[in-house]
Amino acid sequence: MRARVYLLLIVVSIVSALASCKKEEVVFEDNTIPPYSEIPTVVVQNYVNRLFIDLIGREPLDSEMELEVSLLEEANLSTESRVNLVNQLMFDTAPLPGDSSYTFAYHVKLYDDLKARFLEGASEDVLNFEYGIFRGQAISDSINGNFSAYTLNMQEANRIALVQSSRSELQNGEILIDEMVKRMLINSIYDQINMNSFNFINATYNDLFFRFPTASELDLAYNVIEFNQAATIYGSLAQTKTDYVDILISNGEFDEGMIIWAYESLLVRTPSSNEVFDQVIPFSNNYNFKEVQRTILISDEYAGFD
Repeated sequence: MRARVYLLLIVVSIVSALASCKKEEVVFEDNTIPPYSEIPTVVVQNYVNRLFIDLIGREPLDSEMELEVSLLEEANLSTESRVNLVNQLMFDTAPLPGDSSYTFAYHVKLYDDLKARFLEGASEDVLNFEYGIFRGQAISDSINGNFSAYTLNMQEANRIALVQSSRSELQNGEILIDEMVKRMLINSIYDQINMNSFNFINATYNDLFFRFPTASELDLAYNVIEFNQAATIYGSLAQTKTDYVDILISNGEFDEGMIIWAYESLLVRTPSSNEVFDQVIPFSNNYNFKEVQRTILISDEYAGFD
């Protein structure tokens, strides 16, 4: 009988000990996120400086820095004040002393960034030189009566011209960014960088989708690019290089690739699946890349306010 009592006491002791080991929920008081009013001015200055560099390719003048920091701090660094500054750098058409407008500078920067992404940063001198070669050869072909060669060389010259005109056409709302990207891929410079059909296909997938093609994707695209053989790619019929690029850019992976590029360019990191999902739906509806950038640029993470 006594042994049973001892056993019961031991069991009760063990249960009590386990109960006492249960983790209690600890609540830390006064652990709220500091208000924006406590953000040091130097952090706000860094934010303004970074915005100017990322959007228009230069640091702000002293007068610009003083004004924009003042406006942000007066508004307690509100989302609205950040949106106003970003929109000003993207859209303001007012001439600047000794400079172009903000919107002109923004579109030049975006154009240069896309050339860096797809054309190894080819300068306008290189583009002009390439255009001149094809244009000159076309004129020579015309004089010699070689009209088939004239057509091909003029086509290549016009493709270079379309790359160059994409900057102003995007600024004027005549094209969207998907058309600008397409022009970056369909020209002799991109062909020279990615010589032969195999390299061209790998480059287009990697440049647009941040991945290489599967074996089946490569086989289908190769027959189109190398032999002009009709093939169904992503449910659409392609028979030429232009058809192939059109289909890639019309694919949802292109939209995701643009979101990824924006995050990697501005935050130097790959976006999460949720971030891509949140951004890709509106982008797919209007191809408004400015909206994608603006969402990132007004975030606490980008501003350094977190």
